Amino acid sequence: MNLPEYAASCIAALENAGYSAYAVGGCVRDMTLGLTPQDYDLCTNALPHQIRTVFSAQKLVLAGEKHGTVGVVTEGGVVEITTYRTEGDYRDHRHPTWVEFVDRIEGDLARRDFTVNAMAWSPNRGFADPFGGRQDLSDRILRAVGDPEKRFEEDALRILRGVRFAVRYRLAVEPATMDAMIRLAPLMDNLARERVFDELCKLLPLVTPEDLLQFAPILQQVIPELKATIGFDQHNPHHLHDVFTHTAIVTGGVPPLLPLRLAALLHDIGKVTTFTLDETGRGHFLGHAGAGAEMAERILLRLKAPTALRKQVVFLIEKHMLPLTPEKKLLRRRLSQYGEENLRQLLLLQQADFCGKGVLGDPPPFEEIHAVLDEILAENACLQVSDLAINGHDLLALGITGPAIKQALEWLLSQVLEETLPNQHAALLDAVTQRIKECQQ
Repeated sequence: MNLPEYAASCIAALENAGYSAYAVGGCVRDMTLGLTPQDYDLCTNALPHQIRTVFSAQKLVLAGEKHGTVGVVTEGGVVEITTYRTEGDYRDHRHPTWVEFVDRIEGDLARRDFTVNAMAWSPNRGFADPFGGRQDLSDRILRAVGDPEKRFEEDALRILRGVRFAVRYRLAVEPATMDAMIRLAPLMDNLARERVFDELCKLLPLVTPEDLLQFAPILQQVIPELKATIGFDQHNPHHLHDVFTHTAIVTGGVPPLLPLRLAALLHDIGKVTTFTLDETGRGHFLGHAGAGAEMAERILLRLKAPTALRKQVVFLIEKHMLPLTPEKKLLRRRLSQYGEENLRQLLLLQQADFCGKGVLGDPPPFEEIHAVLDEILAENACLQVSDLAINGHDLLALGITGPAIKQALEWLLSQVLEETLPNQHAALLDAVTQRIKECQQ
């Protein structure tokens, strides 16, 4: 394994000063897998004030010093160096009641979450792997360090992190670890919603439909509204799967973009509450898109999602049943209403939604719709008021003032979109002049 020079030089500086030092945690896991880590964390038996002394000639970041961490600013970025430590009980399922520095790396590794993250490596000292992380990586197993129940009681977010590690690295969760993750999932209710949402955002772009089905008992703890969809029979010939299985297929079927993945996960959340059964035994979900959008709004507010992301997801859910065809006039109106990015993402969600039904049938012409959108955009078509060949100054010259200017421009845009008027200065002036005359009669 090879460390970048800036990280290796930090280890060398500590070793030359008489201390032991290792790269630790995720960077060692990734290097073992042949991946390039995003950052490199180090640990040492040097105490924080001793770390400061070793790197006194460099700029330091001391925000985490009371917890044993000193950041050293290097040419490769900030390298966090933490004194070996052990921790007391986690009474709030997040923070230890006490932190104590220790002399040996093994004591530090014992406090970590999973064996694959409880490894350390040094160019001089080699591997420190007291819990068999390398073997678990080789066997593609995710296993908690020590007693899994204790690990998750210490910090319940480790449950969702465990799902992410299993998904990202394609690891099978060891049975005792999986059992504890499911049983203790309710502890996540004690966590700050921002922490949970941040972890969910890291997870969703990685998942496959199979992942969502496997970890449904944990996901339903994060989003309780999903629980009712699991196993919910749609009683509809257009759907082979229950609501959650369909949802899992759709979520894995959209591109790994966070707004799309969130929208897919929640797009049918309103089906259970709107379900009706007709006299033939066929299920219907009238208004489920609107109901789902309202539920998604509440869910994302509860999870403290950023406003822009929340609005984008709610839009996609609310409009996911919107009819779209390759008809140019219709798509021009939709582009004017929603913009290109929203419309493209809506089409991707609709395509995954169709594929997730699990029944044979002729798919809507999604590729043709995309092609027509390309054609409209290549024409620099008039889609917004700002694209009109006339503006507010022209209307002021006609004697139109105040809110009537906005109303007139929006009316002109609607006429151009409907192709009843060309986007030409003279034609637009004539049309608005005639409209004024008609209103005065």
